[in-house]
Amino acid sequence: MTTRPDPRYAGYRFPAEIIATAVWLYFRFPLSLRMVEELLAARGITVSYETVRQWSLKFGREIADRMRRRAPRRGDKWHLDEVVLTIAGRKHYLWRAVDQDGFVLDVLVQSRRDAKAAERLLRKLLKQQGRAPRVLVTDQLKSYAAAKRELTLGGEHRQHKGLNNRAENSHQPTRRRERQRKRFQSPRHVQRFLSIHDPIANLFHAARAQAFEAWADIAGARLAA
Repeated sequence: MTTRPDPRYAGYRFPAEIIATAVWLYFRFPLSLRMVEELLAARGITVSYETVRQWSLKFGREIADRMRRRAPRRGDKWHLDEVVLTIAGRKHYLWRAVDQDGFVLDVLVQSRRDAKAAERLLRKLLKQQGRAPRVLVTDQLKSYAAAKRELTLGGEHRQHKGLNNRAENSHQPTRRRERQRKRFQSPRHVQRFLSIHDPIANLFHAARAQAFEAWADIAGARLAA
């Protein structure tokens, strides 16, 4: 069964279902472009890894943006955490926010791990979520408390490493992707990839059958059988 042809895929040699499947495989699982090429080849679909890369850039961002617009309102208990990434031999920090149900709210790659960086993340979250958190859960990094004071946020702030496993666990797919890629190429590369990866991961965090139906509606194509 196929969905009605989507005009976004007009002019492409491959059907929408194949393009959507390639994009889904690349962002849903820790696979390289060449691995996606091979998985498609196993289904009798001959497409180069460079074509998969181009599809991922063009359609991945568009699909992720549609998912964000359609996403229900997320929880008001925010778990914030940051991890170190080594990019081109330099330390960077990946800041991530997750709600109480495990949905990623946002990520931000920054070169610093201070109050200004924490404040930048919080400002971005406040703008996107349209409200302040009821509860903020962080580790004991003092930058979070300083940023909260600077923004005059109310609500409870719980600072304890053991309480923040939800945010820490949310970093694991990024770590797997980092190992598979043998390091990311640039901060912009990490930000771009995760801004597409996380909305797709959020979608499949829900009931699987409903997620596949939602994917077909948002992407304009079902996954290839």
